[in-house]
Amino acid sequence: MTRHAPAAPTGPPGVVALLACTFVGALLLTLSGCGGPSADVVLYVALDRAHSEPIVRLFEERTGLVVDAHYDVEATKSVGLRKRIEEEARNPYCDVFWNNEVVQTVRLAEVGLLQPYVSPEAVDIPAFLKHPDGLWTGFAARGRVLIVNTEQRPTAADGPTGMADFVDPANTGVCGMARPLTGTTAAHAAVLITRDGTDAVLGLFGAMRDNDVSFGPGNAHLMKLVRTGELDFGWTDTDDYKVAEDAGYPVTRVVPDQGEGETGLIVIPNTVGLVTGAKRPDAARQLIDFLLSRTVEQHLAAGPSAQIPVRDDVPRPDHVLDLSRYRLCEVDWIATGRAYDDNREALEQFFIH
Repeated sequence: MTRHAPAAPTGPPGVVALLACTFVGALLLTLSGCGGPSADVVLYVALDRAHSEPIVRLFEERTGLVVDAHYDVEATKSVGLRKRIEEEARNPYCDVFWNNEVVQTVRLAEVGLLQPYVSPEAVDIPAFLKHPDGLWTGFAARGRVLIVNTEQRPTAADGPTGMADFVDPANTGVCGMARPLTGTTAAHAAVLITRDGTDAVLGLFGAMRDNDVSFGPGNAHLMKLVRTGELDFGWTDTDDYKVAEDAGYPVTRVVPDQGEGETGLIVIPNTVGLVTGAKRPDAARQLIDFLLSRTVEQHLAAGPSAQIPVRDDVPRPDHVLDLSRYRLCEVDWIATGRAYDDNREALEQFFIH
């Protein structure tokens, strides 16, 4: 529910001076976040606000509960909120963490900052998308796909098919990927590290850099470079691709690495978990139940983010990927999360220092 800052006081000087203190106090309360005692549950959300806020509002409408939702920004996607939960561990402010991927969620679970909750809504969500002890649950996934500018690459024969194209000298300087330090791109790197090992993946990134691959701040940024033709193609997520397509840009989507022995399509679910020490546990569980419901998966599939339901029987539009048609990358998300954590410093050293 939207709250607005109070109006500045006006009137005679003496009255203004008295009212000013009240105004400043009210303004500080407003700017500090509208959670506090007036919120029924505090939610940290890494999924883009444009896609997640309507879901939060729907929950409020259906339950009458007030949600103090804090949204992440693209440059620190999922990592920023994970760090905030870690910093607040002794006095948690957040009750529920809705992450847009898995790796940072696994990290929080590993250090004891998520507590068990097995939602009745999760009973038919596949086991590999749930922590065995109920510390987190996956839902509403996105795929790691290639966005291709069809004016630059007008036919399928001109286009890329997977990661190998990023080290092809024929594509020097015309392709890109977000730095794999946050969000789904970090998860992408962790999947590769789990499969191929750290040295091989750092070698791959080095070969990409040598081929003048553009490593940008986020998937949305990369999508914009491709849709305007500044790059021919690049890695992004299915939701960012859909934004470019819906806006009428000359782009197409390629499901990557479908050949025999190749990685396959990496599908990364949203995850939700109950924060250890949550101050509003009952409302928090209600919110988790709602987020894991078929209603939310259907809304996210039908909405502009085109999220992929993780349950086969949830209705989805035709433009949402049908996972049964593709070779999928098999992922052990707990092992993948640990792999990223073990290699985080090496990745940061490679891309930042």
